[in-house]
Amino acid sequence: MEGSEELESSLLTQPWASVCFGESTFVAKACFRDTGYILLISDLSSVWYESADVEVVGQRSKELNKRLTVHVFSFLHRLRNLMCPLLAGQPDTATSFSCHHAADGLSLHVKSELSGLPFYWDFHCCPAPVEMVSRHLVRPLIRMSLALQYQVQELTALLFQKDAEIKDYTESGATLSRDRLRTEPFQEQTFQQNFMAESLPSICGAGEGQAFASALQRLYTAVTQQEAKQAGKGQRSGEELQDTQDPTPTAEATEHPHPLPPSQEDETASSSEGTTPASSPSQKPRLPVAKAKPKKAKGLFS
Repeated sequence: MEGSEELESSLLTQPWASVCFGESTFVAKACFRDTGYILLISDLSSVWYESADVEVVGQRSKELNKRLTVHVFSFLHRLRNLMCPLLAGQPDTATSFSCHHAADGLSLHVKSELSGLPFYWDFHCCPAPVEMVSRHLVRPLIRMSLALQYQVQELTALLFQKDAEIKDYTESGATLSRDRLRTEPFQEQTFQQNFMAESLPSICGAGEGQAFASALQRLYTAVTQQEAKQAGKGQRSGEELQDTQDPTPTAEATEHPHPLPPSQEDETASSSEGTTPASSPSQKPRLPVAKAKPKKAKGLFS
């Protein structure tokens, strides 16, 4: 169980990649370790996954590759060398992938070679639980949208500052050496309207395979790394809280089994709450936002 949880935690910071199997397009991510692997794959309508430990890998490898007698770690290493280039957009030309939809899940078939002999593998993926989908897709996408919104706000503020700088130059008598470099002052509302009318239709029509371009993969990794850090802080805080609430009775408590007077109970509870690490506001996830920039930009035109 601990190995499976560790694999999923490592999978969280792996970016989604677009892959094609035949005429079907998917987004997928995977993590391989000596203890097993976990694969998460979606066609943006359904999400499937498989988590397999060394015992499952060893048993399945014997069933599919009766002529191969290599160690189970060699199978895992080979699977990693086949899947990672595929997710990086550089699949092995000597390896073929195919998928089959079933009522109870998705099967991914792999055909390759290992030690000069045919190598076969089947990923048996079942529907992913809601919590897993939320952790790997929904929550990161919401945070990515929020991060991009803040980024747009800062870029808009920068454009306003640049326009104010250019206006100051022109009012001081400066002129452009090349007229083709001339630009109109930035109008945020006009830009948004043109974006919605012109750019958005082409973006939405690009196809599901473009869901995670390279820039978005980097943003996804950065967002999920922050979530992993926050989860680690929360776990450490919980362990510290558990240590401070050791249920083992002390010698003093054994000698005085009667409850404390009400006034002392209140003081004890207040003191305990004041030292609880989990109550620290610094542990709440926050996006670093330069709030002063938008205010300063708006003040230039007020």
